[in-house]
Amino acid sequence: MAHDAMELPYDQNALVPVISEETFEYHFGKHYHGYLEKMNALKKGTELEDKPLIDIIFEADRDPGLKSLFNNAAQVFNHEFYFEALAPRGKTGPGAELLRAIESSFKNFEAFKQKFAEAAITHFGSGWAWLVQDAHGKLSIRTTENARDPLLDNRVPLLTCDVWEHAYYIDYRHERPKYVQAYFDIINWDVVEKRRQKAMADQVQARRAS
Repeated sequence: MAHDAMELPYDQNALVPVISEETFEYHFGKHYHGYLEKMNALKKGTELEDKPLIDIIFEADRDPGLKSLFNNAAQVFNHEFYFEALAPRGKTGPGAELLRAIESSFKNFEAFKQKFAEAAITHFGSGWAWLVQDAHGKLSIRTTENARDPLLDNRVPLLTCDVWEHAYYIDYRHERPKYVQAYFDIINWDVVEKRRQKAMADQVQARRAS
């Protein structure tokens, strides 16, 4: 069964001026759909064909012979995760519950923004900057190279910034710092909050089942 393309919750020109329509068409229409088509082709006729996307990522990561499938499947997940948490009029900050968790882990929201931006800006080469949660509910910031995802390191991702050049080069050229700073203006914190609530509920259920 083919994995269907995600449906965007906004128009492709909705993130202007932070992300231009040209960049979005290139990023979403070319790169994301390219990964999706390759993943669907690579898994067709295999034991992984009908598996959920997350299962494909974990199983392909364990098999060196499935490196290409892993790369494309993980990039599908990462891009869907990135696009889902953007908003035409991003909220200036998280809600009270998430804000308390951020303050507990990073002292205050501005300190979190500074550390997240630093991680995204200084990450060498292509990859992703993430806000993640561990099994104890503690938040931290991670970066991953290429298609790597924090789920593979037992961390629950809550937010990600794509720092592959195709995410920003048309609009910002080599100035990744400007892109990262502008990114904070289009974060959909409601989505991030819902992800954290689900992660907390899943962790409670796992403890009860153990």
